[in-house]
Amino acid sequence: MNKKLVLENGKVFYGQGFGSDEKKIAEIVFNTSMVGYQEIMSDPSYCDQFVVMTYPLIGNYGLTSEDYESNGVYMSGFIVHEYNDIPSNFRFTETLGDKMKDSHAVGISGVDTREITRIIRDCGSMKAMICDASYPLDKCLEELASFNYRHDQVSRVSTKKVWYSRCQNYKFTVVAIDCGCKLNIIRMLNQFKCNVVVVPFDTTAEKILSYKPDGLFISNGPGDPVDVTPVIETIKTLKGKLPMLGICLGHQMIGLAYGAKTYKMKFGHRGANHPVKNLINSKIEITSQNHSYAIDKASLVNTGLELTHINLLDNEAEGMMDKTNKVISVQYHPESAAGPEDSRYIFQKFLDNMDLFKEGK
Repeated sequence: MNKKLVLENGKVFYGQGFGSDEKKIAEIVFNTSMVGYQEIMSDPSYCDQFVVMTYPLIGNYGLTSEDYESNGVYMSGFIVHEYNDIPSNFRFTETLGDKMKDSHAVGISGVDTREITRIIRDCGSMKAMICDASYPLDKCLEELASFNYRHDQVSRVSTKKVWYSRCQNYKFTVVAIDCGCKLNIIRMLNQFKCNVVVVPFDTTAEKILSYKPDGLFISNGPGDPVDVTPVIETIKTLKGKLPMLGICLGHQMIGLAYGAKTYKMKFGHRGANHPVKNLINSKIEITSQNHSYAIDKASLVNTGLELTHINLLDNEAEGMMDKTNKVISVQYHPESAAGPEDSRYIFQKFLDNMDLFKEGK
């Protein structure tokens, strides 16, 4: 089936469709990872987005039931140069196209992803439509112009009920506020000997304390952090009562709870090789990232938060801490550590803070 990609700025790209046959409008972004399309597809942080994959061949190793980052597919679609529907992988259980069709995600292949990426890099993220090639261009542009982004992504991707992930010989109990949490983060907390209670994003501080946790984790997720007021208010209430760890959207909401400001970046950070400098020990970490918003570093003054990490590509804020109240956060994804400096020490730091908090230090 012939499809076309229409950008908000009027650029049109023709290609072949895969996945769902539906017409969709979403924000278009790009990801520079060479592998991991299954993890990207199932990461709730991509809710309401088309993802341009800069690596040219996608679909070639299929999908594996154990490798999903969530129980759903929340992205709107993939834009790729070459799509392979005949995977070569002894572990694969399903093709990418079949999963996308079942999940109402659209795809287009055979387009110049280099040119599309340059447009996003130079002009910024924008609205885009994937539709049948015969759909009139004037209608495409009219619908794009009248389309408004939604602001309820976290409520749509967050768990609707409490669930538990336990480990043997646990040391701590952690409540995780699910704003679109990747499953590998929960698995990582289990590896660090934490029993995890996963709760909906709008769970009250009183309810969280009723689980008698040793620490609070605030997850990654999609959308603008200022829209997630229930979580920001919960962080304000529980500051000083529990050690906290925030990742990605959780990092941004911790900043907002302390009085810092966030802003939308031109095209965001999405990839598996972003160099980040740890300002505490001057070591460099190669990190995985996926976010459209960032903390305004200048707004951290007099908030009680100290900047701990910066992105070496654009000097963006990548980590913060409140040493007194045992609060730490990072913008990148330590559970997806690419190396060579392993970013998973953040989880050990969280455990150390829970130890210190118990000792009253």
